[in-house]
Amino acid sequence: MVQHPSVEKGWFRSRAGLGFLAFLAIAAFFLFTEHQAHFFGFLPYLLLLACPLLHLFMHRKHGGHGKGTGDHAKDHAEHGKHHWEGRDE
Repeated sequence: MVQHPSVEKGWFRSRAGLGFLAFLAIAAFFLFTEHQAHFFGFLPYLLLLACPLLHLFMHRKHGGHGKGTGDHAKDHAEHGKHHWEGRDE
């Protein structure tokens, strides 16, 4: 007779764990429905707070500030030439 090792269920698969997960789902639903006006009122501020982070991440792609020759007009012209190369205007 071959004996298989017993497979233990995790705590979240137990009866108490499933009850706790159901309680968390219900609590999250009511928390969202009761406070959605506060949540959606805060979204414009999150957009404004995201601007500095986007600025930092986007400048990493092309070398950031201070990597050019010091002549901003020339740097801008070179950048434009690179982007529009091969297009007829």
